[in-house]
Amino acid sequence: MTKKTVLITGASSGIGKATAIRFAKEGYKLILCGRRENKLNELRQSFSQDVESQILLFDVRNNTEVQKAIDSLPDSWKEINVLVNNAGNAHGLSSIDKGEIDDWDAMIDGNVKGLLYVSKAIIPEMVKRETGHVINLSSIAGKQTYENGGVYCASKRAVEALSEGMRLDLTKHGIKITNIAPGAVSTEFSNVRFKGDEDKASKVYDGYDPLLAEDIADVIWYTVNVPNRVTIADVTILAKAQSAATTIYKNN
Repeated sequence: MTKKTVLITGASSGIGKATAIRFAKEGYKLILCGRRENKLNELRQSFSQDVESQILLFDVRNNTEVQKAIDSLPDSWKEINVLVNNAGNAHGLSSIDKGEIDDWDAMIDGNVKGLLYVSKAIIPEMVKRETGHVINLSSIAGKQTYENGGVYCASKRAVEALSEGMRLDLTKHGIKITNIAPGAVSTEFSNVRFKGDEDKASKVYDGYDPLLAEDIADVIWYTVNVPNRVTIADVTILAKAQSAATTIYKNN
């Protein structure tokens, strides 16, 4: 059986890294995308010798970088079967009147435009082949807006809309679209949001068991490996202690 190829953005850490490890265990060919070459090399070296992989270095917010990197793939790697649009982040936590423009730009450019840039570079070839699967990482924040997170929530609601739009546009071409909306996951997410403030970041996960990146990777794996007749269109995944975006029951 020909090995399928998976391209994962934001593969250097968190959900992207866990997803790469999950697919590597199953023998997929992997295209690992990100900005931190050392982290991607460490990940690549952790795979068994029979796992084929490529590294692409680019910032999803830069369309020229995205297109140049994907165009650089050898011909034997250009048939991408699964695209995991994972790259994205939250920057800051503040009300609209106190928000920083740079933070807003980072979230809109990365979470929305970056997803579009990568998708535009890959989906046309899926359309030509009449097959493929696109996984978009949204968030519970894309379904439930919360105080001081308006712009981040807006960026993730845009991912929800894009997933729906892609499904409407691409189902007729045999392409599956899956939107995955995680709740509280213990990754670098809070470190980035709080700009390296480790104390603030760690308190986000105090008093309960948050989701792990591996939990999300398992769900991504499942959505890709259901029977061909099945599309898992939309999945919301919460920690057991979480009932809504900002409602988490913590131990005192």
